Amino acid sequence: MERKTKIVAIANQKGGVGKTTTVVNLAAALSARHRAVLVIDLDPQAHATLGLGLEKQQGISMYSVLTGERDISEVIQPTKWPNLNVIPSEVDLAGAELEFGMREDRLEMIRNVLAPVKESGAFDYIILDCPPSLGIVMTSALAATDSVLIPIQAEFLAMDGLALITSSIERLRAGVNPNLELNGIVFTMVNSQARLTQDVIAEVQNHFGEKVYETVVPRNVRVSEAPSMGVPVVFLDPRSKGAEAYKAFAWEFMAKNPTRFAQAPSSVANEAEKPVEENEEAPAQAQESIEQ
Repeated sequence: MERKTKIVAIANQKGGVGKTTTVVNLAAALSARHRAVLVIDLDPQAHATLGLGLEKQQGISMYSVLTGERDISEVIQPTKWPNLNVIPSEVDLAGAELEFGMREDRLEMIRNVLAPVKESGAFDYIILDCPPSLGIVMTSALAATDSVLIPIQAEFLAMDGLALITSSIERLRAGVNPNLELNGIVFTMVNSQARLTQDVIAEVQNHFGEKVYETVVPRNVRVSEAPSMGVPVVFLDPRSKGAEAYKAFAWEFMAKNPTRFAQAPSSVANEAEKPVEENEEAPAQAQESIEQ
């Protein structure tokens, strides 16, 4: 069956909401379920890059692709785990807002360079880790994506942040990306014992309905520790509460966003839970199919 690649941007202009943690662990959990995933780190802090066990490298990022210095196939890097690749970030992306602000194609620039990757069918999912600001890079990323996933905390100001990004989605849908959809909203770092938490979740569910994912990610020490080790928590400690939550979220995500399968398996029992072993060699199939 022909693979239909889905591009999903994970975005929230408010920092500290578990955005990059969600990128890293959703991508890892999807790859463990035999989906080919490409993470594109568009945040100059490069936390997704580091969280997937890679180091920042000068010239190996979307910056060099957007400036025309490199082809996108040259900057796709394998991780230690099968099915999981990444385009790293680097400090030069910090200047992209000023450098690319005057480009006539600034809204379409990321979509244009991603086109051959999407058309190649090399990946099931391309996940964009957007910077925490509503600037040129984030706007261009939203213009390139099929849908936007918004991680939020269950706190008082959550609705304000949601209003900002959903209004951006509406503006882009009315202009450069008419097919853009809200993929969904996922609650992260949840303290289920707090009354405010339940009130905020109920309010968001009332407003956004089925767009709110049922899975919530709890506060968990292992989730916080994993980035310093360069290993997603779903691989570092698969039985921790945080890892279990992200694995459950990945199943729910696949069900809502099927790619090469008619629909995602309805339960873990449909696919064997096999340990994920590290890649011994860097896979080149993805790069080869994009270059062809």
